[in-house]
Amino acid sequence: MTRATPANNVITLDTVSKTYGSETVVSKVDLTIQAGECVVLVGHNGAGKTTLMKLMLGLTRPSSGRVKVLGGNPAVTAAVAHRTALGYLPESVAFYEAMSGREVLAFYARLKQVAVTECENLLQLVGLADAAKRRVGTYSKGMRQRLGLAQAMLGKPQLLFLDEPTTGLDPLLRHHFYELIEALHKAGTTSVISSHALNEVEARASRFVIMKAGIMVACGTLDELYQLAALPVNLKISVTPGQAASVAERLGSEVHIAEVNHQSLSLSCVNGEKMPLIRRITGLGEVVNDMQIIPPRLDEVYQHFMNAEASS
Repeated sequence: MTRATPANNVITLDTVSKTYGSETVVSKVDLTIQAGECVVLVGHNGAGKTTLMKLMLGLTRPSSGRVKVLGGNPAVTAAVAHRTALGYLPESVAFYEAMSGREVLAFYARLKQVAVTECENLLQLVGLADAAKRRVGTYSKGMRQRLGLAQAMLGKPQLLFLDEPTTGLDPLLRHHFYELIEALHKAGTTSVISSHALNEVEARASRFVIMKAGIMVACGTLDELYQLAALPVNLKISVTPGQAASVAERLGSEVHIAEVNHQSLSLSCVNGEKMPLIRRITGLGEVVNDMQIIPPRLDEVYQHFMNAEASS
């Protein structure tokens, strides 16, 4: 990953807090996002993810701290010129139901001062070309979500903010959605995504921001979060049938073996012990037929940080 420098940061949050009366919904968040990154915000309902997104969009102002987007304060009048550089898909999409999908998209194109001719290509991209003439009131939730994505993509924005974007989409459409986002990244777009669907964003994000009760409890790449959490790595060894117990004995009592059956063993170790253990396993010879290394999943890492904060 490119080293973070002020020159390539497109978003900077400097000790940002947001309060409503006596309630603090975001507390002292420091975060920088670089051009071309896909940063995913994860956390429970009410963790502060949507508020963070609204602060970056300039839809609300911080109670303290500073927000900088594309070199300026997104909440002041001078930043209105940047609106065409931003795309936003809120969690709950609401459109005027008497208009057709094509009319809705053309309306937003005029608001963003984007050529209306761009709308047809976007409707095709999100799979709504055949439904473009239908009233939005006849659309399913998934179709409205896709129309919302098309609206967010108008003008090829530099920054894309997507709040629970795959809500209401079936697995095939979710996959297609992320293909569209990846194509935008290749063209240089930066995205900030809020999601509960950890498994579907696990392999797609540059970095993850884990939020709890308004506090950023962890931030980093998946590998960095693995290291931070210090969760065990699991290994599964397939061996010659009938030899699993013998292999377990040869590995020794100091190796943590979770399960032994007729022709396989399940083991675990901390990350620093992984390579020595792999060398010991490969040294066992032809009795070992296969070995799978299974790192912790994002949902396990997430649960670790939630539990760690709860017990601290």
